[in-house]
Amino acid sequence: MELRVTERTESELSIEIGGEDHTFMNVLKGTLLEQENIAAATYDVNPEQSGGQTDPILTIKTESGVDPVDALEEGASNVREKTVSFRNAFEAAV
Repeated sequence: MELRVTERTESELSIEIGGEDHTFMNVLKGTLLEQENIAAATYDVNPEQSGGQTDPILTIKTESGVDPVDALEEGASNVREKTVSFRNAFEAAV
């Protein structure tokens, strides 16, 4: 996975996430939207409308005073926790 920040302000972050597809992006976006400090989280994977871009670009907008990088870090941590919980539940079930 390769990350490249394409835009950053005090309350917004756009980051290209190389090598990922809708599966991962939907999980990450959904987890971000569960956070109270996130005003919006979207991603785009549309090469026709974005000049040939093929890797997804995640855009996060945060509430006032919340660093979007910190919000993304929290979201990524929550994805990891959910994955571990699922693996533990799955192993217990089989």
